[in-house]
Amino acid sequence: MRLDIRLVFPRHNPYVSCHGRRISFFCSSVALTKTEKRSTRDHKTSYIQEVRDAVDKYDSVYLFSYENMRSRPFKTIRLDFRNDSRIFLGKNKLLQIALGRTAEEEYQDNLRQVAKRITGGSVGLLFTSRPRNDVEQYFAQMVEPDFARAGACATKDVTVTNENLAEFPVSMMEQFRKLGMPVEIFNGKVILRDGRDIFRVCKEGEVLSAEKCKLLVHFGYKLADFRVHLVCCWKDGEFDLLDESSMSDS
Repeated sequence: MRLDIRLVFPRHNPYVSCHGRRISFFCSSVALTKTEKRSTRDHKTSYIQEVRDAVDKYDSVYLFSYENMRSRPFKTIRLDFRNDSRIFLGKNKLLQIALGRTAEEEYQDNLRQVAKRITGGSVGLLFTSRPRNDVEQYFAQMVEPDFARAGACATKDVTVTNENLAEFPVSMMEQFRKLGMPVEIFNGKVILRDGRDIFRVCKEGEVLSAEKCKLLVHFGYKLADFRVHLVCCWKDGEFDLLDESSMSDS
């Protein structure tokens, strides 16, 4: 950002009088760019140092990937690990720099193996002193049903009937129509049009559109799971690859 502050006076009289003294003013520009750049640089340096401090403080480093991110289940993970661990999400490039991307740059031996796998938007680092078995068991059990997002594949057929529609007020008719449902109002109720008794929202294996995802939310069908996959582990200079295949799904 650059902020220009200009004081402009007539060319024939670039002076003003103050207590009998003449003061000259000229057009000038004040740049705030350097201050902003310095602040950003300091923040990045601080973040890198926080990551390296975590390497020194905790016994192990885990790279994880996740599916169907939601704030509520991830908040649970943060709370469960808050006393003896540290989690970093986002800023992949800074995480790579902190760990070191080459043998010459790596902060400790073999951390470059973790750094080079920090790719994509759905990954993070867990620094912890918990036993490896405890960590692996915790995340193996961390599966929570959730509503699917657009682009996901339907895991089963979903159909709705007039009985399902009876739970909704008539004010929902227009919204259902916009989402692709053939509905109308009959005897003060929302029903399927043209004598239908059933409407298929989606079929198994189908790629879900945004409209169908909204219908699934309205009718309470959760076709996705929130999961966290442990990709690799580092401890005392030793690197172990746990499940690199999950990176293609994140």
